[in-house]
Amino acid sequence: MSAVLSSSVPATPATAADAGGGLDIRPLAGRIGAEIRGVRLSGRLAPETFAAIHAALLRHKVVFLRGQQHLDDAGHEAFGRLFGAIEPHPTVPSPDGRTLLELDSRHGGRANSWHTDVTFEVAPPKVAVLRAVVIPPVGGDTVWANTAAAYDSLPAPLQALAETLRAVHGNDYDYAAQRADGGEEEGRKRYREVFTSTVFQAEHPVVHVHPETGERALLLGHFVKKLAGYSSHDSQRLVEILNAHVLRLENTVRWRWAQGDVAIWDNRATQHYAINDYGDQHRVVRRVTVTGEVPVGVDGRRSTALTAQPAALAGVAAAA
Repeated sequence: MSAVLSSSVPATPATAADAGGGLDIRPLAGRIGAEIRGVRLSGRLAPETFAAIHAALLRHKVVFLRGQQHLDDAGHEAFGRLFGAIEPHPTVPSPDGRTLLELDSRHGGRANSWHTDVTFEVAPPKVAVLRAVVIPPVGGDTVWANTAAAYDSLPAPLQALAETLRAVHGNDYDYAAQRADGGEEEGRKRYREVFTSTVFQAEHPVVHVHPETGERALLLGHFVKKLAGYSSHDSQRLVEILNAHVLRLENTVRWRWAQGDVAIWDNRATQHYAINDYGDQHRVVRRVTVTGEVPVGVDGRRSTALTAQPAALAGVAAAA
């Protein structure tokens, strides 16, 4: 798709003719999010139906489909492959030998911090497909933010500064430290140990150019360790300023899950946050991750891989 999509212009309800494939697409918020109705997901969708879903995803950044209880793990993976090659998480084992990532609240899987998925790798995923398996009766919503709209909303001098910045991202992030309550402490500890069993780092442009839409979007989130060439103090302040624009309520949409729901998001133009407000209730979601491209900055510079090594060795190197 070569045309640049405006991320800051409020979406309007799509008609079947606009959407193609006979889809009923209903925007949920002015800058991000839409619900798609009347589609039964599978790996055998008609090309025009998948093309319409893909176009809706590029426009709305995250799309939701209810009533997909028929999807099992194999069907989930088959649908994900329509977007491209799928891949397992680099450190967390997949259930039953598949490529899916399972987030189980009883085993530490509560990602309640704003992030873009797997930005500690040089080529983060381009699309994620999340399926609700077990959902608590109350709580456990997820919120997404439009990082292209956030870039558009920056004052011109701040845009110019952001376009010069590059950030180091790493996976040695402590999810558990961000949680004051909920979940089992031992489960959180085990999950962190697995998540950081190999330490990855990559350097990305803070503003990258979306390879399909041409939009400029902020590439930040909780995996950012620091800005290249800046002190830790200055890095923290600058990242906080930029991230505050991402998280403005105008740029967000919140989804109330039901079992069988599916969310599909463009990982190149979003951050998300899984709200941990459901105590000891059980929540399980499974994610298929589609292999992405190496981000490219406004200046044409590509992201670079910095390290990938076992955590024990990384600790020795850090102490040296």
